[in-house]
Amino acid sequence: MSLRVATDIGGTFTDLVFFDEDATATGLAKALTRPGDLAQGVLDTITLANLSTDAFRYFIHGCTVVINAITERKGVKTALVTTSGFRDVLEIGRGNRPDLYNMRFEKPRPFVPRHLRFEVEERVDQHGTVLKPLRMEDVEEVVRRCRDAQVQAIAVCYLHAYANPDHELRTAQHLRRQLPRVAVTVSSDVTREWREYERSTTAVLNAYVQPIAEAYLDNLERAVSTRGDLQPHVMQSNGGTTTFALAKRRPIQLIESGPVAGVIGAAAVGRLVGEPNVISLDIGGTTAKCSLVEASTPKVTTEYKLFQTRTFPGYPVKVPVVDIVEIGAGGGSIARFDPSGALQVGPVSAGADPGPASYGRGGTEPTVTDAMLLTNVLNPDYFLGGRLRLDRDQAHGAMAKIARGLGISVEAAAVSVVRLVNANMINALKLVSVQRGHDPRDFVLVASGGGGPMHVAALAQELGVKAAIVPNYPGCFSAWGMLMTEPRIDLIRTQLRRTAEVTLHEVEGVFAEMAREILAQYAADRVAAADVRFVRSLDARYHGQDHTVPVALDGALADVDRIAELFHAAHKKAYTFDLPDTPVEVVNYRLTGYHLARRPDLRKIERRPGDPPLKGRRVVDFGDAGVAEAIVLERDTLPAGFQRSGPAIVEEASSTTVVPPGGWFEVDEWGQLHIRLEREP
Repeated sequence: MSLRVATDIGGTFTDLVFFDEDATATGLAKALTRPGDLAQGVLDTITLANLSTDAFRYFIHGCTVVINAITERKGVKTALVTTSGFRDVLEIGRGNRPDLYNMRFEKPRPFVPRHLRFEVEERVDQHGTVLKPLRMEDVEEVVRRCRDAQVQAIAVCYLHAYANPDHELRTAQHLRRQLPRVAVTVSSDVTREWREYERSTTAVLNAYVQPIAEAYLDNLERAVSTRGDLQPHVMQSNGGTTTFALAKRRPIQLIESGPVAGVIGAAAVGRLVGEPNVISLDIGGTTAKCSLVEASTPKVTTEYKLFQTRTFPGYPVKVPVVDIVEIGAGGGSIARFDPSGALQVGPVSAGADPGPASYGRGGTEPTVTDAMLLTNVLNPDYFLGGRLRLDRDQAHGAMAKIARGLGISVEAAAVSVVRLVNANMINALKLVSVQRGHDPRDFVLVASGGGGPMHVAALAQELGVKAAIVPNYPGCFSAWGMLMTEPRIDLIRTQLRRTAEVTLHEVEGVFAEMAREILAQYAADRVAAADVRFVRSLDARYHGQDHTVPVALDGALADVDRIAELFHAAHKKAYTFDLPDTPVEVVNYRLTGYHLARRPDLRKIERRPGDPPLKGRRVVDFGDAGVAEAIVLERDTLPAGFQRSGPAIVEEASSTTVVPPGGWFEVDEWGQLHIRLEREP
């Protein structure tokens, strides 16, 4: 066997998908996540799949260790070293408040307290010119104070280090020599993009989680790397993969490690069926993640704000991240009454331990999974393929709390919980589509996660998309998406120059320098230069503007004037107007290097005459679509081309798909379910 293996850790389950290159066969496994030992949850899936790590040819992992450490503020004791006069940048932040008239507004609390923020005499301007040399006596004083404070990590972030990182590198070298047990992050190694507050926050967060991520990845690497030539990879937030070695250096790039794989998988499904525009919906046990893919390309941004809400500005992370909206709505989301007596579902989750009440593992609070069981959507004897039997009595007892509060039956309370969580998910789907100027009728909705196929029909009808697709292995889809990714390295350089002041030779020189750096990083992973594909772009703006517009550079540049032409067109597309007589400024150079790795060869399923056998029938409460008797089918028995109208329930080991009355579904040649719904005229 020669295996390509992907594993993904979620809040409730840990998933594994493998592809056997010799047999061109795919398999999967699913185990409960172990909150106290995440790596062991990965090993559990390997055992369940009956795999030997000796057969691993490629291993990729999506983890939540970084986001968990930041969310729970369980990182290490961290110090910040910065330019004299700038220790309070983390405190000052930005003046633009998301909730302008909120008198109780609170700024984000820094991850480094003021007494651990140290200043050093040095100064570089925005062009990289040294205005004040680095004072090493100050650095030595930082060493003493960090040693006395017993810090475990240090972030070094000097003013304008994106233009000239020499002072940062010299400081880091001295710190590492004097404090060998302390993790040191250099801001210019994490990002070379401008904006001081954002750079500082990103560097601090990287340092804050670095020892934790390094220990976790070391532990997992020892467990899976029984083959000496195996180079394990980890999923990055930019939609590509990287080696464990680079991830240990820049763990902040893993902040959305698992969720983005589902977006990459949705884009791959769209390409497979000829649908370049898709909306990805991944409903797991703890959260629901939504993202929009246009022209087969996920949206990637460096304007990511961690924990941002309508009233909270969040923490800026200045690394490339696939643009995702994430809400606390999943199978484990707890239904409860808020202080005003209104019913709420999520964001608090029962997680994997104790889990929903129906798991029979000590949970007592009603959850979405319990509601789905009580509406008869879920088969209690076939959850996780029969490995976990759901307890209907426990679910009934937990949901009775909601029923008493609403003065209705337990069954009606379960329907109310499902309706409410669907409303929350619709709001998230509109955030990535309607509220950003996209017409849902131009998109298909690709639903994954253990909960996605259960909710997708109702959500698709409400949103108005042209169709919904349930891909293969929906309950392990993020892991499957990882097998469809490529190693990816993103580099950014801020150099503010007007196009009239820069030459084509200088532009090409910046890109050439970035390309050499990318190739050097790939060479450490034994990747040949011929196997690397580059994508170039710029961020530009009109003179006097603050923010920029991305400009794709698809071909060779004949001259610098071409940059201005492309920018005018991009600005007009984004804002419906351009200013051809206004000077154009180039702000950022962006270069992405993809390793052209082999993806699994997907197999088509066979067509067979006749209908597949019925697994059974059961009465299901479809909410707004009413109560009806539904046929039950086993997904593995459905041939290509099979069509059936609802009401129907399609069961498989990792998920359950709901087709309500008035809807119908078809199985395509790849085994994916296409759901279409009748709409009112």
